[in-house]
Amino acid sequence: MSIASTDLFSLGLDEHDRLNKELGGGIPPGSIILVEGDYGAGKSAMSQRFTYGLCEEGHEVTYLSTELTVGSFLDQMHSLSYDMVDHILDEDVLFLHADIGESNALTGGDDQTDRKELLKRLMEAEVMWDADVIVIDTFDAILRNDPKFEALVRQNEERQAALEVISYFRDVISQGKCIMLTVDPSTLDEEAIGPFRAIADVFIELEMIEVGNDVRRQINVLRFAGMGEQVGDTIGFSVRSGTGIVIESRSVA
Repeated sequence: MSIASTDLFSLGLDEHDRLNKELGGGIPPGSIILVEGDYGAGKSAMSQRFTYGLCEEGHEVTYLSTELTVGSFLDQMHSLSYDMVDHILDEDVLFLHADIGESNALTGGDDQTDRKELLKRLMEAEVMWDADVIVIDTFDAILRNDPKFEALVRQNEERQAALEVISYFRDVISQGKCIMLTVDPSTLDEEAIGPFRAIADVFIELEMIEVGNDVRRQINVLRFAGMGEQVGDTIGFSVRSGTGIVIESRSVA
């Protein structure tokens, strides 16, 4: 059943692109949003577009990146015409960099004892959960680099590991907040990612399709609970320097 658009967290920028309209007027409070896509599909650009639009609409956002520092975040946002400097200064957005290193090893040493329990630290960082919307880009990197989660995966206990995180997420969204997770599904086993797919209120897949010599992107809306107006099943888009996300058509086929 649809809900009034006034109850949604608007993604704004109606004069800039049609993303908010295509997604029914915004995201429902108290929801978990899962955005899946392979490397290069546009997960970070989409999460940055969500973040900027939400801030422009007066919502507070926490943005946790496993790849960008605050400087590179601001540079990337600026290149997409999403100027976040004022929002950072006005504390509309809290940017956090999760320094987890590369190649599944935490910065600070190779010894397993030096590796931190990232999910535990994440859940204990109370200030990051104060915002209206919490964006984690990319969530799979945190799962893969958390030694406790990794150990449970080796014991074929992926679902148990996921359920502990999901329980915390449910407590957060029960306060009317939204959690947005970006995931590269090629980096996780089905058993690890399956529980997050199952509980996501909004499940979006970003896909790249070869059309002739071009590679086009599209948003596949697989689930959208609590939608406002009608949400398109397939939305074509591109990412353009100096413009940001551009909605092109409902289908790129």
